[in-house]
Amino acid sequence: MSLLESLTQQLGGENLSALSKQLGLNENQTSSAISAALPMMIQAMNRNTSSEEGAASLAGALERDHDGGILDNLGGFFSQQDNGAGPGILNHLFGGKRNMVEQGVSQMSGINSQQAGGLLENLAPVLMGFLGQQKRQQGLDIGGIASLIGGFTGQASQSGGNSSAAMSLLNGILDKDGDGSMLDDIGGMLGGLFGGRR
Repeated sequence: MSLLESLTQQLGGENLSALSKQLGLNENQTSSAISAALPMMIQAMNRNTSSEEGAASLAGALERDHDGGILDNLGGFFSQQDNGAGPGILNHLFGGKRNMVEQGVSQMSGINSQQAGGLLENLAPVLMGFLGQQKRQQGLDIGGIASLIGGFTGQASQSGGNSSAAMSLLNGILDKDGDGSMLDDIGGMLGGLFGGRR
């Protein structure tokens, strides 16, 4: 089972219901948004861990703050209004382009950008918690964590589909230069990825 499949499984059932209720979405909308958001987050993490410094930073954060305990009561976490470390994790992943990513998730899934932001803030600690759990259970070192993340991105790129499209969109966002006003570019990138369908 891939990293994305394992995470998606964790986010099903009652957990999906609790997250949907917090965001004001139905479960189909939330599931669709998760399928857009998680690949972007994993791809951003893969980019960050491509350097030794980035990989060491992630390993240190997992060791200090993310032991996987969050996964024991996801429904309880999603029922809270406080997303804990979510905003800080997103800042590390996306930097100043978080708004662009929110807009991308919004356009891919049909939810609004505020809901997309809330979704990302909820998913970020879950992703870190899952990686922390895998680190502990499998005894992963820095290289093992990077391989786990990189393995998903490789599989998704080869298989195509929504995960591949979401990662391609993120790469387009993060690789853009300019003045930081890039929202107009997202429509063009989405059009190329999905043949102009919305």
